[in-house]
Amino acid sequence: MLKLGGYINILIAAAHIIGLLWADKMFEVTGVGNEMTKLAQTHSSLPYLLTLFVSVVFFIFGLYGLSASNKYRELPFLKPVVFLIAGIYLLRGIGELIFDLEKQQANQFWEIIYSLIAVFIGLLFFIGGLKKWKINGGK
Repeated sequence: MLKLGGYINILIAAAHIIGLLWADKMFEVTGVGNEMTKLAQTHSSLPYLLTLFVSVVFFIFGLYGLSASNKYRELPFLKPVVFLIAGIYLLRGIGELIFDLEKQQANQFWEIIYSLIAVFIGLLFFIGGLKKWKINGGK
C-alpha cells in the first residue's frame, strides 16, 4: 500500500512538471485557473513556481511512501510523516467532498473525482502505515 501511494505521488509530481507545458489548460482542468490567473497578476512566474513547489511536495510524499515500503533508504521521522501525509490527504479529500456535496453545482464532477483520489491515497498511507508498524512491533 505504501509503495503504491509512493509511486502515485511521484507520478502526480511528474504530471505537474509535464503539465507546465500546457499550464493554462492544466490549471483549468484542475480547477485552479481563476486562482492562477490572479496569482499571475502579481507576477507572471508565480503560478509556475507554485506548481514546481507543489510538485516537489508530491515527490517528497512519494519518497516517504517508498521509504516506508523499504524501496528507498529510511527517511527521518518516517512514521509520523507517513501518518501526516495520510492525514493531509484524508482531510483534503473528505473536506472537499463535504464542501462539494453541499454546494451541489453542475460542474463539480472533477472536484469530486479529485477528492475521491485524495481519500484513496490517504487510505493507502494510513492503512499501509498501520500495517507496517503493527507488523514490525511499533518500530
